[in-house]
Amino acid sequence: MPTDWLTADWFTAPDYELARLLIQRGLGALYLVAFVVALRQFAPLLGERGLLPTPAFLPAVSYRRAPSLFHLHYSDRALGAVAILGIVLAAAVVLGLPDRLPLPLAMLVWVGLWALYLSIVNVGQTFYAFGWESLLLEAGFLAIFLGNAETAPPILILLLFRWLAFRVEFGAGLIKLRGDRCWRDLTCLDYHHETQPMPNPLSWFAHRMPRWFHRIEVLGNHAAQLVMPILLFAPQPIAAAAAAYMILTQLYLVVSGNYAWLNWVTVVIAVAALPDSLLGLVLPDPQLAGVAVGGPGLWFAALVVGLSLLVGVLSYWPVRNMLGRRQLMNYSFNAYHLVNTYGAFGSVTRQRDEVIVEGTLDAEPTADATWLEYEFKGKPGDPRRLPRQFAPYHLRLDWLMWFLPLSPGYGEDWFVRFLERLLENDRPTVGLLRRNPFPDQPPTWVRATLYRYRFSTWTELRSTGAWWVRRPMTEFFPPIRLRSRD
Repeated sequence: MPTDWLTADWFTAPDYELARLLIQRGLGALYLVAFVVALRQFAPLLGERGLLPTPAFLPAVSYRRAPSLFHLHYSDRALGAVAILGIVLAAAVVLGLPDRLPLPLAMLVWVGLWALYLSIVNVGQTFYAFGWESLLLEAGFLAIFLGNAETAPPILILLLFRWLAFRVEFGAGLIKLRGDRCWRDLTCLDYHHETQPMPNPLSWFAHRMPRWFHRIEVLGNHAAQLVMPILLFAPQPIAAAAAAYMILTQLYLVVSGNYAWLNWVTVVIAVAALPDSLLGLVLPDPQLAGVAVGGPGLWFAALVVGLSLLVGVLSYWPVRNMLGRRQLMNYSFNAYHLVNTYGAFGSVTRQRDEVIVEGTLDAEPTADATWLEYEFKGKPGDPRRLPRQFAPYHLRLDWLMWFLPLSPGYGEDWFVRFLERLLENDRPTVGLLRRNPFPDQPPTWVRATLYRYRFSTWTELRSTGAWWVRRPMTEFFPPIRLRSRD
């Protein structure tokens, strides 16, 4: 049977080999970060003695609802083995080792990454209920079919990456227009740099920019999310220009906030619209791209066509969601996190409230007791501490703490258990924090107080050295102690 059509211009894209390389290496690096996060944080959050123990979750959910290798067996040691294996595979991708393997084995590396991380996400409950988990899984699944250095990347897969980038950006744009009025009157960025989940070192400076600058920010965001995604499917060089604009706006978000790997995955998938003629200006060495000049085998082509048809069918639900009046934000329509709907910050909070956790060694939690504050790694605490840069690393506990003032329901399943672990001076739990004020003995009581935070002004910063100004609002959780100490 003749297979000349497999190397035809309509099926393969040899002029996108650099794009293939950047997508694969970029996703490999992000998988690496994700598995490192799991290795360091999963056990205290979701392990056998975690805040939401996986062994208690698994009997309540079927494999069909939450496909995961951990239905076979879960232990913290097994989780560690899965995370380490994921780290090894991701590091191999970053080093380009799968390009040296036969195509079936190279694809198996990507299947392994996707299956291992899917197993973690599907038992991660609230601590893994973020849109960028689904985004990484969907992009990682598409990467299975990008090929290796022996084959030119299939055009259909590159288009599927563009379709993913479209849904990420256009879904976010639509939910903003339908949501908070400040996106329509161009005032959202008057607040968002200050009230975003986890500011970074430049967020204070971004917030203090003049209002006309914030108007330009919002207009630039609307262009990136409502106009440029459509142009991804235009002829070149229009598609490349649209992708470049989207990438630049995502990089701006990287330098002004901490959104885990959301922005970086979006950057990586947008590369699918950048031809080698453009990327070659930055990466001129053709050896970086390998020597992919041939077409795939018939079996591989059949898989690519089959995947494209599958994505077409599954796209019905996110398209219906985007067109519907009650648009869902960051939602997966299937347990495998394929062809999801995306969107973020349909509403913007105008004021920032923070839950501050404190403990005391005093026998009674009176007004005269000495309360010492626990310091988190990323979320605001000490007003004199400049926010840090952590993204693409994801501080899961810090992010959930941001949701608590918005609705205590976000923590009803885990927050009390978190306080109990502090009363025990539980080593894995306090290891999630920046500073434990009770290194030698556990506190007698712990409590949580709600504070109102705002960025300091230039004058306040110069006079006090404080990046934040805060005042106590109300009791968030009353003082508690362990029953064994009663």
